[in-house]
Amino acid sequence: MRKVLVLGGDGFCGWPTALHLSDAGYEVIIVDDFSRRKTDIELEVESLTPIQPLGERLRVWREVSGKNIRHVVITIGKEYHRLLELLVTEKPHTIVHFAEQRSAPYSMKSSSHRRLTVNNNLSATNDILAAIVESKLDIHLVHLGTMGVYGYGTAGMKIPEGYLKVQVEEEGRFVSSEILYPPNPGSIYHMTKAQDQLLFAFYNKNDGLRITDLHQGIVWGTQTHQTRRDEYLINRFDYDGDYGTVLNRFLMQAAINYPLTVHGTGGQKRAFIHIQDSCRCIQLAIENPPEKDDRVKILNQMTEIHRVRDLAKLIADKTDVAIAYVDNPRKESPENDLLAVNDQLLEMGLQPITLSDKLLSEVEQVAKKYSSRCDQRKIPCLSKW
Repeated sequence: MRKVLVLGGDGFCGWPTALHLSDAGYEVIIVDDFSRRKTDIELEVESLTPIQPLGERLRVWREVSGKNIRHVVITIGKEYHRLLELLVTEKPHTIVHFAEQRSAPYSMKSSSHRRLTVNNNLSATNDILAAIVESKLDIHLVHLGTMGVYGYGTAGMKIPEGYLKVQVEEEGRFVSSEILYPPNPGSIYHMTKAQDQLLFAFYNKNDGLRITDLHQGIVWGTQTHQTRRDEYLINRFDYDGDYGTVLNRFLMQAAINYPLTVHGTGGQKRAFIHIQDSCRCIQLAIENPPEKDDRVKILNQMTEIHRVRDLAKLIADKTDVAIAYVDNPRKESPENDLLAVNDQLLEMGLQPITLSDKLLSEVEQVAKKYSSRCDQRKIPCLSKW
């Protein structure tokens, strides 16, 4: 049985991924210091869905699946020697790295939030890479990145998967090469993910580490095959202006008849992926690692692209809830085109889940069931940059 460490395995993407991998037969160890739960306390907001203590979640998972997931409390980025000791003791086949502050609005709330995001995310990534090197183990690192490292323009072409073919003129002749696609981050959070790419490229070149970097789109949905098995296993549902993702926010707002908040013209195009597909992509990445001497493997982990105002209209037409166009708190173009390829995951066997009435209704039903837990004062996005 292959052993996988899921760093940040108590979070929105980490928890369903840990269950998915356990269900698929992997031995899973969650490494999490509950930092996301502590952020809820800071922001004075809770997940719309009630989240049980991790010990209860793991107990129920043992009952419904017969499988055991262990948990270790380590603060990645601050407790390096404990992390190194864990690697040497457990000798994992793969590390799945979710241990980063994941919200763009949160990263831009204040100078302290910018510093926290940089210190946490870059220290965490570098410590993981350094620990793999020092452990002398052949561990495949799978990192959850973001499509946001590319920015939101296309330069008139489909965004490739991580690398851009270029030609450079030299002494009257053209030399062909491939470089990392030029990053264009739109927030401090996205900037840290762009910096992650450079760390990966260095450790891959210098130390031969095997790394897969997944540039993920906006995640929507809340339940997976595994989290549906018991209410105690339910996943997070963030709806607030800092952590809520746009489609889930629309569905929650519709459930409580709160006008759908579209920032600016709503002309922004974004890449999306359902939470179940996100888990499946992690498994595919684990099962298709780069060879020892290969460069960093970069995959665009997204399944479809939509314009924000089109999503709002889709939900509004479905639920008869009004649309409210509000000032855009972000510095970005009012309209953009976005085209990107995701060929590698499709070739690995991903069968994408796309927007459907059934899945939209499921998320809306979850939102309605727990609507009494919604604090409407937390819906607006107040971070401005």
